[in-house]
Amino acid sequence: MANSNNAPLGEKGTAIVTGASGNLGQAVVKKFITEGYKVTGTILHNDITAFDFTEDQFEKVVVDLMDEADSKKFVDGVVEKHGSIDAAVLTVGGFVMGNISATSTADIMKQYKLNFETAYNVARPVFLQMMQQKSGRIFIIGSRPGLDAQLSKGMVAYGIGKSLIFRLAELMNDEAKGTNVVTSVVVPSTIDTEVNRKAMPNADFSKWVKAEDIANVIYYHCTEGAAALREPVLKVYNNS
Repeated sequence: MANSNNAPLGEKGTAIVTGASGNLGQAVVKKFITEGYKVTGTILHNDITAFDFTEDQFEKVVVDLMDEADSKKFVDGVVEKHGSIDAAVLTVGGFVMGNISATSTADIMKQYKLNFETAYNVARPVFLQMMQQKSGRIFIIGSRPGLDAQLSKGMVAYGIGKSLIFRLAELMNDEAKGTNVVTSVVVPSTIDTEVNRKAMPNADFSKWVKAEDIANVIYYHCTEGAAALREPVLKVYNNS
């Protein structure tokens, strides 16, 4: 599997990670940098998260992912600086509880913006760049409620917002037939984080999936060993 610089994908390629300061974002950034990638990560304004990487390994950029023009400007800037984008991991999203009686159209629109627009605003220009390169990997973080409506009971707006990501991946993969561009939705079970442990102190944490394990799965799908795979849904459940 070759990137636009004729180097094996996964060997000193270029990656984008949205939500770089989140638990999963940090794990993905670390994994890709460890494997030799140059990574550019998006952060929020006033984000004080410390990253222990050199400037030639990692660059953080403040981007309003709900703004289509700002998102495109960010992607264009990465391409201008590095010449290509070989992998994009889009981790930004939001969550809210609520059944139908408690969910307004405004609630749905908010989750749509948090979970779909933030992904689409970056995925679209990245996809167009990768189509020019004829190679690249896009990963969007989905959810089990988005994958299966039965699991979105009590979280209607969230489930609807996340479900659109799966349709987007299907459409992108259809347009990319005949190229080496693949879009996948990563579906994790409960991620083992400090916040989730405090929220569910009686759970069996050993059944949850670690952010580092998700990052490893994502990276594997950027390697030569996964070059022939076209799986649009990557379920990372551990024992949950």
